[in-house]
Amino acid sequence: LDEPAYTQPVMARTIKEHPTVARIFADRLISDGVVDEAGYAAIVNAAEGRMSAAHKRVVSGLEQGSDADSTRDKRRRAKTQVVKTRVSASSLRSLNEQLHLPPDGFAIHPKLTPQLDRRRSGLAEEQGITWGHAEALAFASLLTDGVPIRLTGQDVARGTFTQRHLELHEVSADASYYSGKGEVYVPMQHLLRAKASFELHNSPLSEAACVGFEYGYSTQAPDALVLWEAQYGDFANGAQIMIDQFLSAGQAKWGVQSRLTLLLPHGYEGNGPEHSSARPERFLRLAAEGNMRIANCSTAANYFHLIRRQGLLDEMRPLVVFTPKSLLRAKAASSSLADLVDGRFEPILPDPRVTDPAAVTRLLLCTGKIFHEIDGHPDRGAHPELAIGRIEQLYPFPREELLALFESYPNVETVHWVQEEPRNMGAWSFVTRRIERLLPIETLEYIGRPARASVSEGYPQTHQLEQQRVLEDALAGREMTFS
Repeated sequence: LDEPAYTQPVMARTIKEHPTVARIFADRLISDGVVDEAGYAAIVNAAEGRMSAAHKRVVSGLEQGSDADSTRDKRRRAKTQVVKTRVSASSLRSLNEQLHLPPDGFAIHPKLTPQLDRRRSGLAEEQGITWGHAEALAFASLLTDGVPIRLTGQDVARGTFTQRHLELHEVSADASYYSGKGEVYVPMQHLLRAKASFELHNSPLSEAACVGFEYGYSTQAPDALVLWEAQYGDFANGAQIMIDQFLSAGQAKWGVQSRLTLLLPHGYEGNGPEHSSARPERFLRLAAEGNMRIANCSTAANYFHLIRRQGLLDEMRPLVVFTPKSLLRAKAASSSLADLVDGRFEPILPDPRVTDPAAVTRLLLCTGKIFHEIDGHPDRGAHPELAIGRIEQLYPFPREELLALFESYPNVETVHWVQEEPRNMGAWSFVTRRIERLLPIETLEYIGRPARASVSEGYPQTHQLEQQRVLEDALAGREMTFS
């Protein structure tokens, strides 16, 4: 409706009088004898006919309501579909051996050899499967199921925290560790029974470009599991436009489906405001109408089953995973072979310490890393009345599972939500009403940092003091008074 001549009359007149690019090009073709005027008109009419026909198809589909009906049906299926994510022990042992044994004569860095050896023997140990190990087994098993995988991100082949090592580089035996050949071996691309391809690419620190490309790729490769990992979860803010416009809204706006998975390292460990928070509150604020899945796993096994479920579900939705940093090698977050063979993805995990549910009078609810910090605190054993429940899937919110958790503790008198993020960030604002509707008691109380403008403290010492205060308040059931 704008009229450019209001403010630029001379330029508007000049443009209006100037022939279009198409007309200039047509005149050149006609003068060169390539086409005549009738031929040019036929080209234009054919192009306009194709666009008109495409427009009629879109309008016809909308008038019939096919898109809306299809979306409703898919949402119903998304709530009920169950996929098998368990993998047999024999398959996992075979995949594990192939993933962690370089070819004969292929020398790898001597510091890496013990890591691969630990993974080769990890299946036989109790809680011997760490986060990166579980992830590799999830990928490998999906490939044998026929699911193509594309993994990209910033230093993703090795892993920001040297936890992945899906790409092995050949070195020489001398002190230079350089073979001169530059040979690279990706075990995941040489699995004996793989039925699909595996792509692995390090991408530059240009989050908007990378996430935009991977989103587009995922829409055109619906059978593939496409994953993008940020170097730190905070860096996803560089792709916020892609997340707002496409990842969260593409299904509602255009009916475009994607199973793009974002892996965002998240956790408060004293590394300052730029290396702590993947901004869970932003993703949770965008979550509605079943548009995505959001998870914050606390065990390697639950992550294993989550990744396999994402690759196997017929109902495509983007997945956002807040992945750990300090927990990548922690024994408490590691899992056993039985967890992968017999388990499944659990949206909520109960407290494994509780032997007498009737004795529980205080319940803490949390998500992610802070569970292990509370559970591992020296004073935890002094509180037999306490249980800690973990919400592993934040969206879609696991209502039935939370009700079952409440029912398992019939004598609960207080329920607190505990988080390490400030009160105006993290999951608190999202979970409050959802939990309160199900509470067996009057109120849900908050324990954590007060509302802040910055996501975290800037100094490690300050972080340690504040984190310790949060843990002690959680164990004592002490609510902080906020102004």
